[in-house]
Amino acid sequence: MQIIVRDVPPRTAWSLEQAGVSPLLARLFAARGITAAEQLDDSLALLIPPTALQGAADAARLLADAMQQRRRIVVVADYDCDGATACAVALRGLRLLGAAPETLGYVVPDRQVHGYGLTPAIVDLAFGVFGGQAPDVLVTVDNGIASLEGVAHAKARGLQVLVTDHHLPALLDDRVVLPAADVIVNPNQPGCPFESKALAGVGVMFYVLLALRGELRSRGAFEATAQPKLDTLLDLVALGTVADVVKLDANNRRLVAQGLRRIRAGRMQPGVRALFDAAGRDPARASGFDFGFALGPRLNAAGRMENMTLGIECLLTDDAGRAAELAQQLDAINRERREVESGMREQAEAMLEALVARDNHAAGGGDPPPALAIYDPGFHEGVVGIVASRLKDRSHRPTFVFARGQDGLLKGSGRSIPGFHLRDALDLVSKRHPGLLRRFGGHAMAAGATLAEADFGHFERALVQVAGEWLDAAALQRTLRTDGPLGAEHFTADTVRVLEAQVWGQAFEPPVFCDRVEVVSQRLVGEKHLKLAVRHGGALRDAIWFGHSEPVAEQVTLAYQLRVDEYNGRQRVQMIVEAASEPGGKSIS
Repeated sequence: MQIIVRDVPPRTAWSLEQAGVSPLLARLFAARGITAAEQLDDSLALLIPPTALQGAADAARLLADAMQQRRRIVVVADYDCDGATACAVALRGLRLLGAAPETLGYVVPDRQVHGYGLTPAIVDLAFGVFGGQAPDVLVTVDNGIASLEGVAHAKARGLQVLVTDHHLPALLDDRVVLPAADVIVNPNQPGCPFESKALAGVGVMFYVLLALRGELRSRGAFEATAQPKLDTLLDLVALGTVADVVKLDANNRRLVAQGLRRIRAGRMQPGVRALFDAAGRDPARASGFDFGFALGPRLNAAGRMENMTLGIECLLTDDAGRAAELAQQLDAINRERREVESGMREQAEAMLEALVARDNHAAGGGDPPPALAIYDPGFHEGVVGIVASRLKDRSHRPTFVFARGQDGLLKGSGRSIPGFHLRDALDLVSKRHPGLLRRFGGHAMAAGATLAEADFGHFERALVQVAGEWLDAAALQRTLRTDGPLGAEHFTADTVRVLEAQVWGQAFEPPVFCDRVEVVSQRLVGEKHLKLAVRHGGALRDAIWFGHSEPVAEQVTLAYQLRVDEYNGRQRVQMIVEAASEPGGKSIS
């Protein structure tokens, strides 16, 4: 790994300081593309208006008509955290705006039974939501843009279909193909002028509700001064946005900041509070880290290991006791998920080592191929995405991990690195090798694919070929971007609290500092974590490198984040090591 320091435009940092931003934050923000203090204003008034989102006005009219006619609406969710929060936002928001609760319902696919998206089978399942009464309207959240067959089936059965999604549309012969829905709301559909293409699925649904509120207001349903407050849903919007690892552009940062503000003030859904309790986290000090690494995984575990209905019910209930019970169930499922993931990851890493040895004709030597595809018949379908992410992080290669589905086909989840658009790579593979991929879709950095087990080797070779053409040596060099040295005056709990109070995430990464230190002592704790005492800025500091067991040199440059370690009522600022570089330029990761 190469440790590099971000560029900080000095005039930009100076202007931010002149506007009242602290010198440390000014430096961090300037390095992340903030050019004016106004960009840090997180007020809701600065959100891009819903009128800019193509299809939102049409969706508002469709939903307003359905509500006034008491038509039955079924929300079709996805089985990840974004889909679960989007479903909860849709149902809670429609109730807030006046929809009769008995006219609302939802379905969510079982990952291992139904697969992803609005399939014909899910459409048929929706017909059972209201007992003997058929639904009238299907609303997809976080899915549907590529569900050509599912939408056609719904229309054939007489339903209106509103697709709300943020994924990329399907391609056919290099041409974008959209489903024949009544209305599509997706910032990534052709021709949509909405500036924030990074909206998560939950963000798209929130915008539809904003448009719906405006439509109902124009119909005289309520006065502007007494309209329902949709900001009560922002805790869910923030959770789904961060957990889906979408780019935190200015618009998404405002949504997340507002959600965090509500949570820190104690205003949140009972299910969100219960998830904080189950994770042992303090809502008063909520951060994006909690969404991405504590609450999000507990919700995602339901979709990976069992059924996301548990997660959605946790977010929908207004009964605190029921929410606590469901959150504890989600916590138990997440512990099971971690055990399964740990075993799969160890096996996959061993397979990766064997792959490198095979390709380099020498055990343990050489580099991995430019892309990885891993499969074992014993892999669990629900965990392949997490394992792919872990392998991608370790090898810095686009990585697919496959498991055998109930239908006998291989279901794969991929994660990518900068410079390699995974969905486009799959599209090229499908063109070069017609019939190889049964289904595929996704984003630049994450995608899914389905293929026959007999075709796995064929797919692996095809993916490696594309990666070899698209990725040069520089792209395959893993780098860690840091914010440079941190002055000794900043090693305080107050600094940590200030940093944690900001909104960090994808494309607006949390600060990582790097400093030359002297290692005074080092030892292993828990058999796999390196505990260090280092001298920095004339003071002795605590540091820990999780998951790293090899000793480091006495003089070393550490890349690290700051955390407050609390034990027996005492607080200590601790360096959480991300990587190290020894004298002579040898990097350790």
